[in-house]
Amino acid sequence: MEDIILNHLDYPVLTWTVFLPVIGAVLLLFLRNAGVIRWFSLLITLATFVISLPILAHFDKSTYKMQFAERHEWITSWGINYFVGIDGISVLFIFLTTILSILCVLVSWKAVDTKVKEFHIAILTMEAGMLGVFVSLDFFLFYIFWETMLIPMFLLIGVWGGPQRVYAAIKFFLYTLVGSVLMLVGIVVLYFYGGRTLNILELSALQYPFQLQCWLFLAFFAAFAVKVPMFPVHTWLPDAHTEAPTAGSVILAGVLIKMGAYGFLRFSIPMFPDATKFFIMPLFVLSIIAIIYGALVCFAQKDFKRLIAYSSVSHMGFVTLGIFALNTQGVEGGILQMLNHGIITGALFLMIGIIYERTHTRMIADYGGFAHIVPWYSGIFIVVALASIGLPGTNGFIGEFLIIFGAFKAGKILGFLAATGIILGAVYMLRLYQMVFFEKLNPNYETGRHPVWDLTLRETVILTPLIVSIFWIGIYPETFLSYIHSSAEHLINNMSLNTGMAFYK
Repeated sequence: MEDIILNHLDYPVLTWTVFLPVIGAVLLLFLRNAGVIRWFSLLITLATFVISLPILAHFDKSTYKMQFAERHEWITSWGINYFVGIDGISVLFIFLTTILSILCVLVSWKAVDTKVKEFHIAILTMEAGMLGVFVSLDFFLFYIFWETMLIPMFLLIGVWGGPQRVYAAIKFFLYTLVGSVLMLVGIVVLYFYGGRTLNILELSALQYPFQLQCWLFLAFFAAFAVKVPMFPVHTWLPDAHTEAPTAGSVILAGVLIKMGAYGFLRFSIPMFPDATKFFIMPLFVLSIIAIIYGALVCFAQKDFKRLIAYSSVSHMGFVTLGIFALNTQGVEGGILQMLNHGIITGALFLMIGIIYERTHTRMIADYGGFAHIVPWYSGIFIVVALASIGLPGTNGFIGEFLIIFGAFKAGKILGFLAATGIILGAVYMLRLYQMVFFEKLNPNYETGRHPVWDLTLRETVILTPLIVSIFWIGIYPETFLSYIHSSAEHLINNMSLNTGMAFYK
C-alpha cells in the first residue's frame, strides 16, 4: 500500500507503546499495598514514555505517509485487521499522552487514598485507550479504543469525583455514548459501501456521492463535536471538569477532548470533502460562538475549576476554526494548538488540584493575596496564565497566530471575530490572577488557621516538563511544526483536488 511505511525498527514500537499500560493494569490486579501500586503505576507510565521516544526520534518528517505501520489479520471473515500507524497529524499526541499520564500518577500520589488500585487501573486503561485511538488504521480497532476511553473516565468522575460526581459522570456518559452510536452507524455504512473493508486508508481514498457524504459527515460530526466539545453540545464538559479528580481533569482537558478535533482531521475532511465544503459556514459560526461565548461565560464563574473548563470551550473553538479554515496555516495552527492546549490547560488543572489539597475549596472568593504566602506557586501560575493568553515567547502565541492567520485567509471577518476571543481571554485570565493572588488576603490564611505552603519538590517536578514545553514551543516552534507540515499540506492539497477547488491557497 503506497500510503504506508512499514515499521523499520526491530520491534513493534506502536504495539508496545499502546499495550504496555494494559499489561500494567492487569498486573496491578495482583498487588495490594497502596505504596507499591503507586510506584508500579509510575514505573509503567515512565516505561511507556521511554518506549515511545523512538517514534519521535525515527519519524520521517519529509513524508505524509503512515509510519511504523503494523498490519496483521484479525477477523478475516469480516475484513478486520490489526492495523496501526502514525503520521504528522497523530505523532505529537503520542508524546502528549505519555507525558500527561506520568504527571497524573504523580499528582494523585497523596490526593487519592481510597480504592488506590482501582484508580491506577483506570488511569493506565485510559492511557492505552487514548494511544490506541491515535494509532488505529482500522475502523473496528479505532472504535474499540474510542469506547475504551469512555469507561475509565466515567469511573474516574463517578467514583473519585466531587459531591455531584454521579450527575456529572452520567451526563458525560450519555453525551458521548449518543455521539459514538451515531458514528458507529456511519462506520457500518462505510463498511458496506467500501466493499466490506474497515481499512481507514482505503476508505479515505474512495469517492462518495455528495448526499451520502453529507449524511456520513453528520453521523461522524455527532461524535466529534461532543468530544471537542463544540457549542451547543459542550454542557457536559464544565460539570465533568468540576467534579473530576485532578488527574481526571488533566486527562480530559489534555488529551480526551482532542479526540474530536483529531476525528475531523483523520476522517471528516479527507473522507467527506464535499460535505465539509457544504457545511463550512455553520462550522465557522459554531467555532466563533464557542470562542466568544466560552470567554464571556468565564467572567461569570465563581469556581476556579469551572472557569478553566469554560476557557477550554473557547480555546477549542480556535482549534476547530483553524482546522476548518482549510489552509495549511490554519490546520498546522489547529494541530499545534491542540498540543498547546493540552500542555497549558493540563498545567492549570494540575495547579488548581495542588492548591485545592491545601485549601479544600475552589471558590475564587475564598482566595486572595496568595502571592504573599506561596510566591513560587504564584510565579509559575502567571507563566501558565500568560501562555493561555498567548503571550509572545510562549506556546499559546504561535498556535493562535497561525490560526488567526489561517482564519484571515478564509475570511477577514472570521479573523477579526477570533481576535476578539484572544482579547477576552486576556481579560478573564488576568482578572482571575488578580483576584486569587493580589486581592486582600483571606483572614483564615493570614492567621494561620488554615496553613498553606508553597510547592513541594514533587509538585515542582510535576510542573517542570510543562513549563519547559511552554517556552520550548514558544521560542522554537519549528521543532514541533516540522512533524506536522507534510501531513497538513497533503491534507489540504488532497481536499482541494477532490473538491475541484483551491481552499485559500
